[in-house]
Amino acid sequence: MKLALTMAVVAMCQAAALAVPAGVLEKRSTVQGFDISHYQSTVNYQGAYNSGARFVIIKATEGTTYIDPKFSQHYNGATAAGLIRGGYHFARPASSSGAAQATYFLAHGGGWSGDGRTLPGMVDMEYGTASQGGTCYGLSKSSMVNWITDFVNTYHSKTTRWPLIYTTNDWWNTCTGNTNAFSTKSPLVLARYSTAGPGTIPGGWPFQTIWQNKDSYTYGGDSDIFNGDLTQLKKIATG
Repeated sequence: MKLALTMAVVAMCQAAALAVPAGVLEKRSTVQGFDISHYQSTVNYQGAYNSGARFVIIKATEGTTYIDPKFSQHYNGATAAGLIRGGYHFARPASSSGAAQATYFLAHGGGWSGDGRTLPGMVDMEYGTASQGGTCYGLSKSSMVNWITDFVNTYHSKTTRWPLIYTTNDWWNTCTGNTNAFSTKSPLVLARYSTAGPGTIPGGWPFQTIWQNKDSYTYGGDSDIFNGDLTQLKKIATG
């Protein structure tokens, strides 16, 4: 499983979170959301909205050869329900460059427009399979950081927005050496299935922008919690 901020918005959110110890979910306003892919063939978008959800992140692409067959259906359904929505790209770092994959993503659903309803794209950095080269896709830590840099910079150069980065604390430490190279650019979407909070925040990020807190959501997909209020969420979509 997929949002980006300008430097100014990152700074605003960081200032609001300075008093919060790393890994602790501050008792503050949050916004429910969720993420989906073709694995969810039907989604109750209106039910999600009516229950309080306000955003959804939808799988668009993987590598440079795969387009999620349900992307358009999900995107249109989310739009009709009034949800803020955006696409995500499942990274395949061993198969092609970060620039190539960012370009493919942008051409097939990952774009951004400052309409107040479209989130910047998200790159999904997570565990590879044995056939893909293992957990880190056969890349060294420095090579992985270079790959992510290539993706992030390409996306930014074509949209003026920094993409969100989705990962886990374990993967980020294992495959990037816990680099802080993106902590002032790309917002962090942190996966940790727990009722106790998002846990340790990796990579020098002072907080998570979105916490994927459950691998199920009543209306479809995984549960996501935006770390802020609806005004801040809309600011990310507006630019």
